[in-house]
Amino acid sequence: MNAFLAVYLRELLILKRRFKRQLASMTVSPLLYLLTFGYALGRHLEMGGHSYLEFLVPGLIAMNSMTQGFSIAQDINVARFYFFVFEEIQAAPASRLSYVLGEICAGLTRVVLSALVVMGLGWLFGVRPHYGPFFWLAVLLNGFTFSALAVALALLVRSHADQSLLTNFVITPMAFLGGTFFPVENLPDWARTLLDVLPLTHAARAIRADALGYAPEWLPFAVLTASSAACLMLAVWTVEKAKD
Repeated sequence: MNAFLAVYLRELLILKRRFKRQLASMTVSPLLYLLTFGYALGRHLEMGGHSYLEFLVPGLIAMNSMTQGFSIAQDINVARFYFFVFEEIQAAPASRLSYVLGEICAGLTRVVLSALVVMGLGWLFGVRPHYGPFFWLAVLLNGFTFSALAVALALLVRSHADQSLLTNFVITPMAFLGGTFFPVENLPDWARTLLDVLPLTHAARAIRADALGYAPEWLPFAVLTASSAACLMLAVWTVEKAKD
């Protein structure tokens, strides 16, 4: 427990020092998407009886929770290659699980902040969706999945440049194809089948369903729970792998 708190508190102190910059990074992209896709292009569009802005805001929350959860990979990467923090953690009496959970909780802190930022932006644009317990459960499961994935990949890469490649080839395509900006159900069967493999697709579906007042389905939560567990186990394994 002490090791977990030490890792988590270290990340919170870093977040505190960078809070204004971090808040700006959480705000800029959703604001641009709301202005361009939601307001300028989709102002008069409707999606299943809801305005496009109402459809878009939950998708942006899903996307932002993914990107902010995964963003801890860059901090882990810098701390590992330039400040040798990982070597210090290896020498400390900290279990692999404690280290991983500390980093994941740091990612979840960013995820919750990013969700609140998008909710605030949506309020400014006149969007007042429902934010119930299933909404927050989906946000946290999505954030847990990508925070754990961030820990795993940050410890597998061998250089800081490799981390950028992973973001470009994994996170960026998922952000646009995971049901954030359009209904995945409108795609052909083969494309929908491929996109249903992505955790973000299920996160956007679950977050949007609760935000728009629909009854939650069990499948998205089952997929997000399974992906969270799988990424957690992968992250714990990579901590041991990185020691070699």
